[in-house]
Amino acid sequence: MAMMTGSALSNQAGAATAALAFPVLGPAGVVAVRQCVAAVALLAAVRPRVRSFTWPQWWPVLALAVVFATMNLTLYIAIDRIGLGLAVTLEFLGPLSVALAASRRLTDLACALVAGAAVLVLARPQPSTDYPGIALGLVAAACWACYILLNRAVGRRVPGAQGPAAAAGLSALLYLPLAVVVLLRQPALSGLGEAAAAGILCSAVPMLSDLMALRRVSARFFGIFMSINPVVAALAGLVVLGQALAWAQWLAIAAIVAANAVSVALRPAGRDRSPDRDTRPGAASEVAGVAAGNRGITG
Repeated sequence: MAMMTGSALSNQAGAATAALAFPVLGPAGVVAVRQCVAAVALLAAVRPRVRSFTWPQWWPVLALAVVFATMNLTLYIAIDRIGLGLAVTLEFLGPLSVALAASRRLTDLACALVAGAAVLVLARPQPSTDYPGIALGLVAAACWACYILLNRAVGRRVPGAQGPAAAAGLSALLYLPLAVVVLLRQPALSGLGEAAAAGILCSAVPMLSDLMALRRVSARFFGIFMSINPVVAALAGLVVLGQALAWAQWLAIAAIVAANAVSVALRPAGRDRSPDRDTRPGAASEVAGVAAGNRGITG
């Protein structure tokens, strides 16, 4: 629990730190810098053997790279427009949708209705409602859902964590021209430092923490505990960025968190496998990869 809490704190503190660099680099510039930093860290740690990849291994990795690039950009622009807590809460609908989509249980239907009602509360029409920001948060959620589905294919076809690491490297290549432009503009060192710190806090630290945690707890418990991320994001936005939320927004965040926790907690036991008991090739990578995407690579 300490490692999972530390992972959530690191990831959301990293996102808040990245937001501090928005006035200097802009959301796209911050994403470019942190993607490059994260890719260097992950490639150095995993060292994927890309020359041995076959086309059936390459295509999901390439798709994963595009998802990484799109998800991080849309999330950071959403954070810039609607705040950290609301953006992360909307993004959190991605994995919740994947969990509920294949289910036919009445409990999951109720969870989906609760989450949908919470989104309506967050998006309710007001003079200050930022609809583009909400839309970008939902795009990030769709990307997160695609990430989970793609990661299953990568986990089955590419050994270890080589697939996510290779995808992170390719995603960084997409942002490399923008990163060069950012550096040529000679921005303030503080902005570059904040963006680089976000790459470490949102990638390296959570990935290692999640990998160690998943060796000690089941995937079900991990999924329930992962629900704290929107709450931690809202608190980080309040403390670091001064982004206060109205009581209705706090209730909506709590409703989405509760919907995820209930859905995971009541999932049939046969569908929940701890990594140390799942003997399928790449199974441990699949669970750990989802963790890296949820709170590491995607940040």
